[in-house]
Amino acid sequence: MIQFFSEDIDFDLPNKVSVVNWITETLFFEKKSTEGLSIIFCSDKYLHELNVKYLDHDTLTDIITFPYHNDGAPVIEGDIFISIDRIKENSKELETSFEDELHRVVIHGVLHLCGYGDKTDEEKKEMRRKENESLQKRNFTNK
Repeated sequence: MIQFFSEDIDFDLPNKVSVVNWITETLFFEKKSTEGLSIIFCSDKYLHELNVKYLDHDTLTDIITFPYHNDGAPVIEGDIFISIDRIKENSKELETSFEDELHRVVIHGVLHLCGYGDKTDEEKKEMRRKENESLQKRNFTNK
């Protein structure tokens, strides 16, 4: 089951059914399924507090992923926290649409739960390739 929540902001994801189908398709291609995936939209402040409390990082970030299964497990389960403030800021900085940046970050979190990392240059390159591959398979728009 894939669910969406807002923590300390008022945000409602457009095209929820299409996004769920897209995530499910991505998981299928990764040979994964999900027992439970929560995607929680929040503010910079909320995500920063999580970053400090749980990861001991005193920085702003666009996403934090909390997996509840080991890497390599055929079933993913976890929470993905996404800062809508960061998505807005990054979309402006990267000169892309809010929706495209949001989708990139959503699938980035899903790929983390599938076992992909982004600490080394090689991992970052592979993560970006997988993001792009998944983004190209989207068959919906947010108009």
